[in-house]
Amino acid sequence: MKQLQIMGILNVTPDSFSDGGKYHAIDDAINHAKRLVDDGANIIDVGGYSTRPGYTEITIEEEISRVVPVVEKIAELNLGVDISVDTFRGEVAEAALQAGATMINDQWRGTFDDTILDVVKKYDVPIILMHNNTHGIYQNVVDDMISELMESVQLCKDRGIKDENIWLDPGVGFQKTRDEEVEVMRNLNKLVEKGYKVLLATSRKRMVKELIGKETTPEERDPATAATTIVGINQGVHAVRVHNVQLNRQLADVYMKLQGDL
Repeated sequence: MKQLQIMGILNVTPDSFSDGGKYHAIDDAINHAKRLVDDGANIIDVGGYSTRPGYTEITIEEEISRVVPVVEKIAELNLGVDISVDTFRGEVAEAALQAGATMINDQWRGTFDDTILDVVKKYDVPIILMHNNTHGIYQNVVDDMISELMESVQLCKDRGIKDENIWLDPGVGFQKTRDEEVEVMRNLNKLVEKGYKVLLATSRKRMVKELIGKETTPEERDPATAATTIVGINQGVHAVRVHNVQLNRQLADVYMKLQGDL
């Protein structure tokens, strides 16, 4: 197995659940991006639209104004990492790719605004399809999650997007109960077996909080988040999306060396 890819989270929003407002100013955002790379990130994921519970809707123009200047600055620095943009809007994706982004992270798996798929095809970049839906009702959460993701894979194929540019994310924290999320975590290998790169994004989420079993700050959930990284490694995921890059980088590399995978 190759080194686990670490995606470092850079929220340029005033209201994200974990770090809202910390990196809203462009200088703060760029300095944090540099720290993430120094700590071992392979990808910086820039998000300008918060999806925390009770989030505030923003316009496309506002999202672009938050994301594009940061992407431009990171691209100018030539940090040697991919720049992902966390958006489900085609116009935002195109503006970000024009500014220097190299991949798109779509939390609606191409179903909210399918023009995003045309943008991804045009720029020939990877897209992460995160499992999400509007109903949250499952006969079998693992089978249904995989089925719905494969429907989005087919949408990508229909647009001419190459297999190597399609990533999958099981969508922990989105339209699932905590028990359903645990079931998904225990069956990540079934998604990996579909042959696409899988990104696991659990960092500081409510599932982690509830597994800890007591009130914690988001930052206090980092060690437990790292436990989910181990679960992901053991089931073959390609990458993890985290706030604390340093902890997960060290843990992943040492664990994989001990396993003989690095």
